[in-house]
Amino acid sequence: MKKIIIPALIAKSQEELDKVINKVKDHFELIQLDFMDGKFVPNESINFDFKLPDTKCKYEAHLMVSNPEEWIEKHYQKIDMVLAHFESLKNPQKIINQVKNKRKQIGFVLNPETPVSKIEKYLDQLDQVLIMTVNPGFYGSSFLPEMVDKITELRNKASDLDIEVDGGVNDRTIGLVNNAGANMFVSGSYIVKSDDINKAIDTLKEIVNK
Repeated sequence: MKKIIIPALIAKSQEELDKVINKVKDHFELIQLDFMDGKFVPNESINFDFKLPDTKCKYEAHLMVSNPEEWIEKHYQKIDMVLAHFESLKNPQKIINQVKNKRKQIGFVLNPETPVSKIEKYLDQLDQVLIMTVNPGFYGSSFLPEMVDKITELRNKASDLDIEVDGGVNDRTIGLVNNAGANMFVSGSYIVKSDDINKAIDTLKEIVNK
């Protein structure tokens, strides 16, 4: 199964979004954009009518918003993958159908307190699952090691599923989630705030490909 390092980007303005995309776009095949509406989580990010540059990268939208269905209708053409928090969904099957009808990929996101059992019946319809290893909405939060068992549980239930991990992923924690069964690794501040992005990426890749 292919292992991918993914940068997570937050921005308060189009200018800031352009700046962070330009910083990472030549280093990655996939970029995660963090959307926060100030309701589902206390902070805001890319909470405006955003534009994305034409790059060789694909974009996944991590929707930390209270009404993901509305967001999808408005913005789906700009992105490739929708990652919706299970906790925000009134009708999980409806959003799966909504996204697939638009010929986009769909993944569910699980907050630390949400068990894998909640999404088990949807697994064969999902393109990926994102397990949060921090409480969402804050950049640079501390990694929750108790989430490692949750990753292993999901991998045991879905051997071919793309399992993504987001939250506190750095050179000290990525080995834990890799060994637990994740194959997609989202890193925000460790990569974006690095003085040497290439070195940061190479360090993470070396650990997961041992």
